[in-house]
Amino acid sequence: MTLIIKGAGLTVEDVVKVARHNEQVVLHPDAMERIRKCRAMLEDKIRAGEIMYGVNTGIGEFSEVVLNDEQVQDFQKYLIYNHAAGIGDPMPLEWVRGAMLSRINVHAHGNSGCRPEITQTLVEMLNKGVTPQVCTKGSVGACGDLAPMSQIALLLLGEGKAYYEGEVYPGAEALEKAGIPVPGLKARDGLATINGSNFMTAMSALFLYDAERWLSQAEIAAAMSLEALKANMKPYTSKLHEARGFPGAVRSARAISRLVAGGDLKENKIQCKVQDAYSMRSTPQVIGTAHDAMAYAREQVEIELNGVGDNPVFFPEENLQLSGANFQGTPVSLPMDMAGASITMISVMSERRMNRLNNPALSVGLPAFLTKGAGMFSGLMLSQYTADMQIVEQRILSTPASIQSIPAAADQEDFVSMGMNTALKNFQILDNAYGVLGIEFMAAAQALDFREYNFGKGVSRAREVIRKYVEFLDVDRPLYDDHNNMKALVRSCEILEEVEKVTGKLDGTNG
Repeated sequence: MTLIIKGAGLTVEDVVKVARHNEQVVLHPDAMERIRKCRAMLEDKIRAGEIMYGVNTGIGEFSEVVLNDEQVQDFQKYLIYNHAAGIGDPMPLEWVRGAMLSRINVHAHGNSGCRPEITQTLVEMLNKGVTPQVCTKGSVGACGDLAPMSQIALLLLGEGKAYYEGEVYPGAEALEKAGIPVPGLKARDGLATINGSNFMTAMSALFLYDAERWLSQAEIAAAMSLEALKANMKPYTSKLHEARGFPGAVRSARAISRLVAGGDLKENKIQCKVQDAYSMRSTPQVIGTAHDAMAYAREQVEIELNGVGDNPVFFPEENLQLSGANFQGTPVSLPMDMAGASITMISVMSERRMNRLNNPALSVGLPAFLTKGAGMFSGLMLSQYTADMQIVEQRILSTPASIQSIPAAADQEDFVSMGMNTALKNFQILDNAYGVLGIEFMAAAQALDFREYNFGKGVSRAREVIRKYVEFLDVDRPLYDDHNNMKALVRSCEILEEVEKVTGKLDGTNG
């Protein structure tokens, strides 16, 4: 398959296909024509001596400094040099590829003013697997992700470093091996490559794809724990949630009901309480809220993926250029802060159900800490410790980055989004979430093995998958391998994929 880039219609799933699975891309002919027209207008303005920010002026605090004709040519090179100021370990390749795709889609609008060769070189780099080496930290997410984007732009000068066929090469060598000419940077080309929130946006798209699948697995784990705890399933009746009206809650209640369908609990063959604790009874409302938060964040991210994030912005049809702040990352960073916090929230609830499975005062007849030999054995007591540690880290990371602005550039850039911090910490939150949910899955499977009634088809299938990786804990053993195996299993989404073979999609698309 080949993804056609046209400046519109780019989705979270498209980013995953290109960034993670190396799908090929091609610029739509109309997009290339728009890029050419915009460049022609820009060159006319340069010849006419019109003052344009970042083209024939300095940037930031130096925006009032007008450059002469000779300086205009060299300015783009030095712009990239001084902005390639990141720090830290190299980013995962999929983050860099996602940012490149995002930037190509911005150019496809024909409002950026770069030469067509610049955009086409980025396309060729994606298709031929030349991925710039980019430091993880350095962006404040307001004038775009300037530091990391500049390490991409270095390749356009034949500089920097890049991965090609599993090895790291100097930029010019990587391009030569792939058969890609070095385009160089002329007036406007450098700033048009770096002046957008493309890293935080692409990273957020990848996070949302994974987080949404994690939420569906959280519903599977919840259903397993609910079955093991003999929960009252009436609070999962769709009608109840439809009366309130939140779409996420309706979706979550339906998903969990589908997971327990066919089991004795769902069919009222098991005696249960009139009302359960909140961590059991209000699961649809809580996971549903996370679904709604993710939906809003996805909407914002996809708007940004398909918008013109640049400065200045050129409008060829009106022979107009406007300088503004379309690089400002706040429209992405604020909802993504919420998305990350929602994963922490669901992890907290997961741990609370796991606590009920362990605690003999709350587990409706299950053995203490889910072991046959309480006293001699401690069962899953320490698994809860491990979950708790990860949740505390998630809570620390859930402090919003979008309120942490630190002024820069002599107060010219006096409010920044810190959206890269949001993107980075969200991946750390999700990494912990895989571990927390894996522990609930393990505990729920252990608890179900003590029960002697029929479970729902979805719950039964999840239990079968878990038992391929973690054995029943008959006597105590070191649990770190089990924890890591479960974390890897949740990350792989195998449980979700196998369960949906018997339940249908849990994403709300099939009622």
